[in-house]
Amino acid sequence: MEIEYSKWLPDSKTDEQRLEDLISLFNSILIQTNGDIQDALDWLEQLGIEYQLFDKDLSFGDFVDELKKQGLIAEKDGMQILTSKGSQKIRTDMLRKIFSGMKPDTSGYHESNKSGRGIDKLSELKKFEFGDQVTNIDLTSTLKNAFLKSDINNFRLDEDDIDVYETEHMSSCATVLMIDISHSMILYGEDRITPAKEVALALSELILTKYPKDKLNIVVFGDDAKEITVRDLPFLTVGPFHTNTKAGLSLSRQLLRKKGNVNKQIFMITDGKPSALFTDDGRIYKNSFGLDPRIVNKTLDEAVACRKDKIKITTFMIAQDYYLVNFIEEFTKANGGKAYYSDLDELGQNIFVDYLKNRRKFN
Repeated sequence: MEIEYSKWLPDSKTDEQRLEDLISLFNSILIQTNGDIQDALDWLEQLGIEYQLFDKDLSFGDFVDELKKQGLIAEKDGMQILTSKGSQKIRTDMLRKIFSGMKPDTSGYHESNKSGRGIDKLSELKKFEFGDQVTNIDLTSTLKNAFLKSDINNFRLDEDDIDVYETEHMSSCATVLMIDISHSMILYGEDRITPAKEVALALSELILTKYPKDKLNIVVFGDDAKEITVRDLPFLTVGPFHTNTKAGLSLSRQLLRKKGNVNKQIFMITDGKPSALFTDDGRIYKNSFGLDPRIVNKTLDEAVACRKDKIKITTFMIAQDYYLVNFIEEFTKANGGKAYYSDLDELGQNIFVDYLKNRRKFN
C-alpha cells in the first residue's frame, strides 16, 4: 500500500481544525438561508465542488454525518432540523467571529482592573487569569502555593501560584435589541439583515455566558413589532413591511418596565426612516415618501417616553441617506441617547464595544 505524505507547513490545519472551519462556514450559510438546513447544505456542497473543500479524507457525506454525530442537526419527520446544541454552536461561532475582528485595545472583553461598586467578592478561589482584578488576589493562599514548591532561601512566585477570589456582578443590565425587518433591509442588492442576525446571535451568547445576570430581549419591527426568542434568530426573515419604529420602541419600553430596578437600554438596528404607525382606532397608517410629520412626531414622543423611564437608546443606522441625518439627530436629542452610522462589516464590533462600555458605566 502506498502512502502519500505532504509537506508540513506552519499554517497546516489538523483534521479537527478543518472540520471546525467547515462547521463555522455551514453556520454562516445557515444564517443567510434563514435556518433552512437543506438549502444551506446544498450551498455548501456547491462551494465544496468549486473550492475543493472536501476530499477522500472528509467527503461531503462524511461532513453531514459529523453534523449529526455532534448533535448539531437531527432528522425529524424526514426533514433536517437544527438542534438546541446546533443553535448554541451558531451563537458561539458568531461571538468568535465578531471578537476576532475587534482591536485588542477596544474589545473590553475582560473586566476593568479597577475595583468599585457592583462587584462582590465570593469565598471561592480560582487561578489567576488575564483580566482578573489585582485587588482580588488572596495573598495567604498565593504565598502558601509559592512556599510549597520553594524554600525561604530560594523563594519564587510564579503566575500559577496566584489565587484570586471569584467575583460576581451585583448590578445587572437589561437590554432590548431592536432589529428592523422592513423590506429595505434586503433591497438594492445589499443584505443588511444577515449582519443584524449575526450581531443578535453573538450578543445573546455573550450575555448568556459572560453576564448571566444581564437580560436580553429581542424585538423585531416592520409594520408591527413583536418579541422573538434567541432560538428564532436563525429563521428570521425580512417581510414586505414598512418601518413602524414607534411600535418597536413601545414594545421594548413595556418589556424593560418589567425588569425592575436595573439599568436599561435599547440598541436599535435600522436602515431607514419611520414610515408607519398605528392610529388610535388600530389601523396602520403608512407613508414611504419623505419624512411624514405625523409619523416622525409620534416616534419622537416614544423616544421622550423612554427617556422618562430612564431608558437610553443607541441607534445603529446602517444607511447614510442624507435626509435621515436630521431625523436621527432629533431622535437622539429627544432621548438623550447616542447614534452611530455603521458600516455592515463593523456593525457587530460597534455594538459590542458600546455594550461593554455601558456595562462599565453602569457598574
